[in-house]
Amino acid sequence: MRLIAAAGLFSLFLLCGTIPSFAKTISPLFANPEISTSDDQTTLIVNDAPEQEVIVIGKSVVVNKNAKGVLAVGGDVVVEGRVEGDVATVGGNVIQKKDAYIGGDIIVFGGSYKPESATPLRAPGRETVMLGVFEDELRSFGQNPSQIFAPSFSMSFLAQRLLLALFWFVVSMVFTTIAPGAVGRAVARIHLSFLKVCAIGALAFIIIVGMIVGGALTLPDYLGVTLGILSTFLLLLGYLFGRVALQVSAGKLIQKYFLSENNRSETLAILLGVLLWTLLLSLPYLWVVALFLVFAVGIGLVLTGRAVPKWQTP
Repeated sequence: MRLIAAAGLFSLFLLCGTIPSFAKTISPLFANPEISTSDDQTTLIVNDAPEQEVIVIGKSVVVNKNAKGVLAVGGDVVVEGRVEGDVATVGGNVIQKKDAYIGGDIIVFGGSYKPESATPLRAPGRETVMLGVFEDELRSFGQNPSQIFAPSFSMSFLAQRLLLALFWFVVSMVFTTIAPGAVGRAVARIHLSFLKVCAIGALAFIIIVGMIVGGALTLPDYLGVTLGILSTFLLLLGYLFGRVALQVSAGKLIQKYFLSENNRSETLAILLGVLLWTLLLSLPYLWVVALFLVFAVGIGLVLTGRAVPKWQTP
């Protein structure tokens, strides 16, 4: 369960843009003589280490004999012997050789599970979860996490930004159409109490991430999964609402200070806000701060929102 939590958290950080800059195992690698590195420094070789949970970033892992659990980020996991616990990869494949045994769950983000036997040796009741998207990107980020902070500009990168801008423009238009009151109140709270909303949202974001990790590590599986789903839903809701509210707020401010009264409109405000925030979330290094701000403001708005009473006349 610990490895699954680590894999899920790393994938969430990849999507959100806050990649932890570490590469380690649960215990120091070189304290265990049964674990070594290949001559080209690209593969970790695990021999007889039945109590070792191995977590590596930027390398593949080959389990020749025994290991307790394995997580590889930006590399493959090849099981030739026996792994009693979970096996997980982010940006890689899990390859189970013939007669190899995996006793825990298999989680693959950006890759696939490839057993060589038609009936691989697995513990009964264990799950296999695969999310085969962005394989090359996840592998590249896993091998060099720091590059995500300063993405290289290219035609494909520009095209992705334009598509994202179009996507968020449509989302913002739909959101402001179906819930104009909620968006309007959120924009007003941003203008009147921005620091308060940010502080509440930032604290809540840290608590939610801690709950996801702590629940996965300490709670029973069904409770940890339930808590993780609810917490992730709150994070996604906060991001969606915060992004829309910030875009509308920024667009209105741009119109107020730079455009005349005759040239102002709700649609133009949304377009200007979308372009501004797409730019901020594309700038090297600065985009990490902007992304955290979106989460903080969005969660803060969700937590500080109040229902408007409906008065009925007799």
